[in-house]
Amino acid sequence: MNRSRRLVGFALIALLLLGVDLYSKWAIQEYLPHMRESAPYYPYGGIGVFPDVVGIEFSITHATNTGAIWGLFAEHLYILLALRLTLIGGLILYALFGKFPRHTLLPLVLVILGASGNVFDVLLYGHVIDMLHFRFWGWHYPVFNLADTFIFIGVAWMLTLSLLQKRRRSESAS
Repeated sequence: MNRSRRLVGFALIALLLLGVDLYSKWAIQEYLPHMRESAPYYPYGGIGVFPDVVGIEFSITHATNTGAIWGLFAEHLYILLALRLTLIGGLILYALFGKFPRHTLLPLVLVILGASGNVFDVLLYGHVIDMLHFRFWGWHYPVFNLADTFIFIGVAWMLTLSLLQKRRRSESAS
């Protein structure tokens, strides 16, 4: 299969995943009240998924974020939006015209997809909608969304591929 057909296939998968991400955020915005920061007990103003599995709690909540990861730079919403759009544009150009191993295309598409999902939130709602809330042994992990998950998986996948490739090179050089 040539590169352009593979790109079209990945784009269709990405559109499906983007649709799931956008729909989940719309549903949270529409049907779930905003997370109560003061709610000390599970499910923290959300929908409980599991209350305590070996010290881990998980709930679906409605939280918002005007910043980057973990709310950083929240006072610079439009600068972050411009940076995100620039990053997405650069990654799309790289995916279309860059020279890279074909097995890195899917993780690259996941990063573009996740960044796009969060940009759509800012354009539609004025903030990013987060909903996945974990608590590990009493410690609250920052609430995140499916788009953040796509970005994390894509970056982790590319890092893993890079480390494996580096390892293979060093083994073949020895």
